Amino acid sequence: MSNHRTRFPFSINKLIFWSLISLAVILFFFVGSPPSTATTTTSSSHSRRSLRGGPQWQTSVIRSSTPSNPKGLRVLVTGAAGFVGSHVSVALKRRGDGVVGIDNFNRYYDPSLKRSRADLLTREGVFVVEGDINDSSLLKSLFKLVKFTHVMHLAAQAGVRYAMKNPSSYIHSNIAGFVNLLETCKSVNPQPAIVWASSSSVYGLNSKVPFSEKDRTDQPASLYAATKKAGEEIAHTYNHIYGLSMTGLRFFTVYGPWGRPDMAYFFFTRDILKGKQIQIFEGAEHRSVARDFTYIDDIVKGCLGALDTAEKSTGSGGKKSGPAQLRIFNLGNTAPVPVGKLVSILEKLLKVHAKKKVVAMPRNGDVPFTHADISLAKKEIGYKPGTDLEKGLNKFVTWYLAYYSNESGKKDRLSSW
Repeated sequence: MSNHRTRFPFSINKLIFWSLISLAVILFFFVGSPPSTATTTTSSSHSRRSLRGGPQWQTSVIRSSTPSNPKGLRVLVTGAAGFVGSHVSVALKRRGDGVVGIDNFNRYYDPSLKRSRADLLTREGVFVVEGDINDSSLLKSLFKLVKFTHVMHLAAQAGVRYAMKNPSSYIHSNIAGFVNLLETCKSVNPQPAIVWASSSSVYGLNSKVPFSEKDRTDQPASLYAATKKAGEEIAHTYNHIYGLSMTGLRFFTVYGPWGRPDMAYFFFTRDILKGKQIQIFEGAEHRSVARDFTYIDDIVKGCLGALDTAEKSTGSGGKKSGPAQLRIFNLGNTAPVPVGKLVSILEKLLKVHAKKKVVAMPRNGDVPFTHADISLAKKEIGYKPGTDLEKGLNKFVTWYLAYYSNESGKKDRLSSW
């Protein structure tokens, strides 16, 4: 793994990066967790929050974390009510692993979608704790109840453009929250192996394609990307000092059913159906903007492959006994598609002609293209994506039309995985 790490040259980029880390530490220790803005809309969410720590809550945590497979893992999934987190939690539970989720149900996008995902997780037997990963006492309580073998860390403040509106939320979640989780994990015995979500955004302004794990990642184009890069450096530190087994996954534009409304394929679908004009970005010299769209089922397979091949941590109680595993993998589809083609596929599937306006890409942190080299993930964790964009979008559109067909009847809008 040491061959894949990037050392920062002495430059303004390095100065900005470490200034960001310093700010995160200050906020982490002196500001603390902001109050939750989530609202409780179901009886199950009321139980997750109001009865926390009581006998019923403890029983639910223990039951959910108990594998049905004798050789199953015990996994804590952070961000479990999120897009990737919910799909990973279901996949783990269905194959016999014990799973406990945690999510703060923030309002970055419509919390009702997260509540719907959480309700489906409840049906699958996955208990989702309502709480923040910055809550040290909550994390300690969970690890006291359950000897987790693995942590699948997917909780994060997502989105590139939103960082220009609310930068502190990225520091709070992506840096301070990650540090708080690692502080808990390094102190327990046994220490769990940790798989966490990084992002293809760390490649920033790189022009060489496809992006390889060996490429430089010291030119972030957004604050979101900078916090994800900071997470990779923080992971290295905890691996080196405390012996935590760490595997980072750089996701490339994940899409599919139950996805995030802030993603282009999602709001394009919404606006096309409403007859609203959509904006299609183009890069310099009228070049097409392209993304390595990766279907959610392929991402889930990569996550499970990373968990299954993760070696045990080598520390206990905060003391390291030997070198521990440290890995970074790209999880993409290796087939970048111009955004214009994405829109054409949606028009075909929706049977609606889109009102399009081509505009220059604004300076908001977006990059003109992404393209993953997945050879390392294929070799080490057996990762092999198998869903092309049209097939994946067809599944998304089918879900979207079913979910939003009856806004007034939530139960009627729920569909199976």
